[in-house]
Amino acid sequence: MSEKAITILYIDDEEHNLHSFKASFRKQYDITITSSVVEAEQMLDDKDFCIILADQRMPVMTGVQFFEKIRTKFPKPIRILITGHTDIGAAIDAINKGEVFRFIDKPWDYNYVENAISNAYDIYKTREDLKLRNIELQKANEELDKFVYSASHDLRAPLMSVLGIVNLALLEEDVKSQNEYLELIRQSVKKLDTFIINIIDYYKNARGVPVVTDISFEELVTEVQATIQYLPEYGNLKMTTDIQEDGIFHSDVMKLRIIFNNLINNAIKFQDKSKPNPFVHLTVKSTDSDARIIVEDNGTGIRESDQDKIFKMFYRAGATNSGSGIGLYIVHEAIAKLGGEISVTSKIGQGSIFEINIPSINK
Repeated sequence: MSEKAITILYIDDEEHNLHSFKASFRKQYDITITSSVVEAEQMLDDKDFCIILADQRMPVMTGVQFFEKIRTKFPKPIRILITGHTDIGAAIDAINKGEVFRFIDKPWDYNYVENAISNAYDIYKTREDLKLRNIELQKANEELDKFVYSASHDLRAPLMSVLGIVNLALLEEDVKSQNEYLELIRQSVKKLDTFIINIIDYYKNARGVPVVTDISFEELVTEVQATIQYLPEYGNLKMTTDIQEDGIFHSDVMKLRIIFNNLINNAIKFQDKSKPNPFVHLTVKSTDSDARIIVEDNGTGIRESDQDKIFKMFYRAGATNSGSGIGLYIVHEAIAKLGGEISVTSKIGQGSIFEINIPSINK
């Protein structure tokens, strides 16, 4: 946050003090002034303030009483009391009741006030950063709990399946039956490989250092297509692209690759094999300021009740063969890290459309 973004609310019943303060500090800070504590409370409802300064001696209520009244409803702003009187009782009340950070004596000194505001903002920003870190930590802990549970299932289940099939195959002498067992083993190993790839993508997205480069969507899509065209599920599915690049788009190519890989693989996985012409259509329109990406398919579709949940970690929508439940979560996280947004529209039996908007990143 820049210094100009430091928002200050100053309350004082003496108009000349208000205007003197605003004239002195208007270039450094975003200052709002009022002589009414009632109006001040309304202002707190309408705007976020980093710091509140209030005069102690006011007619309706004292500065300490005002701080005591608002501190529960508006705990974020740092409170500074301005007083022209040496009053130990008021000072003690200010600390105990109003949780005042600092006192400023009248007539105030410019440098002292500036220093007090700077120190108050440091505390404000530290608290806000700590809240954000706590939210991130809580999210990480929740994801770790889900991750451990899912990993124990999605890693061990295919291995146990392979082990059981191998034991059956060892007892079987018929070659045809052994080939059937090998196919079952192949399917289990593929599930395991897909889950491991998703784990690697998750780690790269969460921990990888972003590298911003010029993006060629033509090259990126060609690369992704090369990795999927030999998949057994690809079958007779037809993939078409419409890529329009106007200007140079800058972004993190690794995160974009993760997004394309997961969305296209998802469309392939959930194709409707009963339809004569299954397809995936990819549209990309990019400029030097943003990119719009649409992935459309005529697959099995997503239930309306699932559409607001599919981006959650390990959420499996619908069928039991829906994979690890981490792919779309990784897509959502990658897009969020790029400052973009994703939305989905889908109908069961008709298909799905994923639409993504991502801003270009300044190098």
